[in-house]
Amino acid sequence: MRLRKKLTAALFAIAAIPSAVYAAAISDTWYAVQYDYRDFFAATDHKNFQVILAGDLFPGVDPATVARDLLPLMQAAKPRPALTFTYDKPAEPPRPDYRLYLVANPANDLGGDSICRGTTRFKPAQTGIFSVFAVYCRNDMTMSQASVRTPATGPTDPRIAEAFRELFMVVFSDSPALRPNGGGMDRR
Repeated sequence: MRLRKKLTAALFAIAAIPSAVYAAAISDTWYAVQYDYRDFFAATDHKNFQVILAGDLFPGVDPATVARDLLPLMQAAKPRPALTFTYDKPAEPPRPDYRLYLVANPANDLGGDSICRGTTRFKPAQTGIFSVFAVYCRNDMTMSQASVRTPATGPTDPRIAEAFRELFMVVFSDSPALRPNGGGMDRR
């Protein structure tokens, strides 16, 4: 009986290994003091929200195909406001200008504020790895940022959809602890 329980436990542990190996890794998380999810919600609810793709996510795959295939994955993983992700730049830039940069394989010394000002640098892509630095900008200032890495074979890989779900929960966090002058930042 004990042997059967040990074998069953071992089989379950072996079965869990692939899901642990393929989980997305979120890192480099940072929020500006001015970050407020309520501002994000008000600025994006029932509106288009610009996404700017920078870099080569999948070397050897047409960037237009990658962009086309990623948009529905992002839309399915979108945060709570009823927003619509778009690559189209608004005819007239809104003020404030909220947008999301997704930088593929960013250089190690690239920061969010540089990205919000339009500067991007890259390091060589690793085959089979989806590596993106997401930066949520308001005008030229970083509101939040996070990186995600996960194995992926191409732009339609289901692991990318899961990576976007995890990434957007971090970049667009609605945690009360992040509210300016309230939640965890209120020191009165």
